[in-house]
Order: sequence, then C-alpha cells, then structure tokens
Amino acid sequence: MPLSDLTHAELLAYRPEVDEPADFDAFWTRTLAEARAAGGSSTLVPAETPITQLIVEDLTFPGFDGDPVSAWVTRPKGADGPLPTVVQYQGYGGGRGLPGDNALWALAGYVHVMMDTRGQGSRWGSGGDTADPHGAGPSVPGFMTRGIEHPDDYYYRRVFTDAVRAVDAARELPFVDRDRVAVTGGSQGGGIAIAAGALADGVAAVLPDIAFLCAYRRGADVAADGPFIELAQYLSVHRDRVDDVFRTLSYFDGVNFARRIHAPALFSVALMDTIVPPSTTFAAFNHLASEDRTIEAYAFNNHEGGGTVHWQKQTVWLAERFVA
Repeated sequence: MPLSDLTHAELLAYRPEVDEPADFDAFWTRTLAEARAAGGSSTLVPAETPITQLIVEDLTFPGFDGDPVSAWVTRPKGADGPLPTVVQYQGYGGGRGLPGDNALWALAGYVHVMMDTRGQGSRWGSGGDTADPHGAGPSVPGFMTRGIEHPDDYYYRRVFTDAVRAVDAARELPFVDRDRVAVTGGSQGGGIAIAAGALADGVAAVLPDIAFLCAYRRGADVAADGPFIELAQYLSVHRDRVDDVFRTLSYFDGVNFARRIHAPALFSVALMDTIVPPSTTFAAFNHLASEDRTIEAYAFNNHEGGGTVHWQKQTVWLAERFVA
C-alpha cells in the first residue's frame, strides 16, 4: 500500500491557510448560549448489562436545542473519587454501541463517557440511540452535506454542540474530577474532540486520532475514499455553490478550532490513510495553540491508525498530565 498523501517530512511542515470567518467566535458563543438556554436536565440510571466488575450507567443529557443525547458512563467499581475522566466521540456512522463495548479507559481507572452521535449508529458497530430531529435541504447520502446551505443549519453545528454539552454534563457528575477531563475520539470522533477541545469549558487534554473534519477543501481535493467524497459529489452537481459550501464549512473546520486549543494535545495519524488524508490532520495539528503537543505517525497504517498500541501510549501520556 503506498503513501496516500505527502511524505512525513512534508506533513510536519504542512500549515495551510484555512479561511476563518470574522464572526467565528461570535457564532459559537451564540450557538452554545442558545443550547444552554434551551434548558433540560441530565439523568443517570444503571445500564442493563451483564457486566458486574465495572459500573455502567446510561446518561441522557440536553444537547443542541435541548435535544436529548445519550451516552454510556463506565467507571471502575469501588474506586475512590473524584476520578479523571475521558469523554469519547464516535467515528462516522457509528453510535455509542452497547453498554460495555468500550471498557478500556474504565479498566485503566478513568470515568469513561461515550457520547452517541445524533442521527448515526447504523453503518457499523452495535447501534445508536439518539435521533436528530432537525431537517435539512437536499444532500448527498451521508452527513457531510446535511444543511450545508447555511452554518446555522449545518449538521455538525448540532453534533459539536452536543459534544460540548457532553463535557458540561460529565463535569457535573459527582464522581468526576472536573479539573481532569480529557476529550478523545477517532476519525469523525477525532474531529469532534478537536472542536470540543476548543469550545468546552474545563477540557484539560485533547487526544484526537486520525482526525477527520479538518481542512475540508484539502480533503475534498485528495481523499480517495470515505466521507470527504460526499463534498465532491455534492459540488459536482451544485457547481455554482463551491464558495458558499466552503464558507459554511469554515465554521466547522478543525484547523480553526485548533488555533483555539491551549490544553496539552496528543494526536495520531496514519500515513497510508485513504479516508482521512494525513495532511488534513496535520493541518490542524500544525495550527495548535498548545505548547504541549505531540503527534504520533503510523507510517504503514491505513484508517485503523495505531489501534490499541496507540491507546497504550495515550494512557502513559495522559497519566503524566493528570497526576492528582
């Protein structure tokens, strides 16, 4: 399998300029204020599961427009709290799955919050439970072009808001150390983690893997497979909307969020990734405002990235920064 993009040396220096709307911060301040003003309260109940050696609970919290969003909360049994916490976001097309599907962080001593992704959960995995009750105009099948006519209507406005509200909800749990909350995720989940790292209060570390949703124009130009192609398909039909589409996407670009992340950050990328071109992830990483930042490059991997090998590196890295 050949390299899918630039060489590693070129990627380390790749720092493209991405359009940033003048009202980017005002847009997100308004969006989050409206979501919080919509009200709603969180509920936490025991999950129905055969797992007995971990505590697994079903969290529902208010997301965008107060819509109910689901998450699994998994934590060590009998551990003294408050505990460091990892909020995780799911990859494209997946949902939160079944209780206990993702137990590694809890087994490592963390509270683990696995957020469902609204409207997704039926392409792979064990399913999702969160609806997206908001409509959109004509779009390519998938999620990348839903509501792309205007930033206020764009699908990822709702998802990124949910992600911030998931951090809000996690920090209110009595067994969570609100000063030791990290965000993570792979692919789409990595892009969501970057947005949450920039927008949410109290995020102390950001750990995106093979992060999607960054440098959209580059992705649409060079991706050989996966969701970036939805943009190219849409624009092959709506030939006169190129500037409008990329203006909408500039409010959701991981590069623009990265410029606002000051927390420690550990990224990973795969240099043979045909779905998320590594240059798009490096574009965000190279714009980080963080002084403490590292990126692990897996030279011979495709979109599976570093897998559990990288998770082990994450645990060491995060433990060094979350010393109580």
